[in-house]
Amino acid sequence: MTRFRGGMAAIVARKGLRSFPLDPLLTSAFLALVMLGLIMVASSSVSMAERIHGDPLHFFWRQSVAVAIGLLLGSCVLRTPLKVWEKLSVPLLALSVILLLLVLIPGVGREVNGSMRWIDLGPINLQSSEPAKLFVIAYLAGYLVRQGNRVRNSFGGFIAPILVVTVLAGLLLLEPDYGGAVVLFATTLGMLFMGGVPLTRFFAWMLAAAAVLGSLALHSPYRMQRLTSFMDPWQDPYNSGFQLTQALIAFGRGEWFGVGLGGSVQKLFYLPEAHTDFVFAVLAEEFGLVGITLVILLYAFVVWRAFVIANVAEQGGCLYAAYLAYGIGLILGLQALVNMGVNMGVLPTKGLTLPLISYGSNSMVMCCLAIALLMRVELENRHARHRSLPEVGANYVA
Repeated sequence: MTRFRGGMAAIVARKGLRSFPLDPLLTSAFLALVMLGLIMVASSSVSMAERIHGDPLHFFWRQSVAVAIGLLLGSCVLRTPLKVWEKLSVPLLALSVILLLLVLIPGVGREVNGSMRWIDLGPINLQSSEPAKLFVIAYLAGYLVRQGNRVRNSFGGFIAPILVVTVLAGLLLLEPDYGGAVVLFATTLGMLFMGGVPLTRFFAWMLAAAAVLGSLALHSPYRMQRLTSFMDPWQDPYNSGFQLTQALIAFGRGEWFGVGLGGSVQKLFYLPEAHTDFVFAVLAEEFGLVGITLVILLYAFVVWRAFVIANVAEQGGCLYAAYLAYGIGLILGLQALVNMGVNMGVLPTKGLTLPLISYGSNSMVMCCLAIALLMRVELENRHARHRSLPEVGANYVA
């Protein structure tokens, strides 16, 4: 039997990663979130789509196309070795800077609701911040591999990636995309911490980043208005606090089990951005506490699974794969946490989508690519483990 297992492991090693199925638990959680997202986009946007486009499923069809594109590109990512991403990590960072600069150029960038976040490419609009966030994670993972000792033992090695991300965050603030800058900074600090940065240095820079971002908010009138309305939305429920009060009403109507799919009243032009930033509130109204608890558990599982995959890669000596998985888990978890916190009134309003659920083609495609990268890490983990089995089997028989 031992000889048989050793022979099977050798065959698997020769065939490569094609012999391995995808992580069933991670795939199930991913597909559950995507399917729930499509259902909620259809439900939350039906009235607006009917009024604006004359088709109640307009946004649903567009989101479905984004899912198809994301799955197609994700399949390509699954077939791409992580060493390719590692080699391209610096060019990807340069591409991030170029994309964030292009969106600020008049005539190239497209303004929507006062923000210059999109590059007009004819039939599609590219939101520069979405690929930039994924590319920065790929760069930071490579940097932690190349400069791991310097990052852990010297101030210069630690401050270099902080300065790089500061430049990128500054470009995001010019759009303006305050929420994206906060999530990017928090993800960077988290990756540096997972890379072995001492706790004292980590907390010192975390406080410094919080102070800088806080001062930016205090010196910006519209951000200050968001902060004040967040703390007491009922003080001005028909103006600055309108979004949050309508979201809280949706949560209250949902109670334990919700009013049923399609039964939301708040999505009928009461709650602004019901299918994008505030889709979680509509979900709470239609599925209640039970529904949002299930969604939170799904996100928690994806983040937990990302950290487990990263830990296995780290123990196997695949540091780039480990840091990449840590970064993906962090950014998905942080963005979901911020979006849900905004919807529930525990965080100031930010223009961040709920990953894999909110309407948004760019966000959906990039989330699919991030999950595909995470699955690639898990595949390479298993491949590395199986490659060592023939030697173990041979030694055991001997």
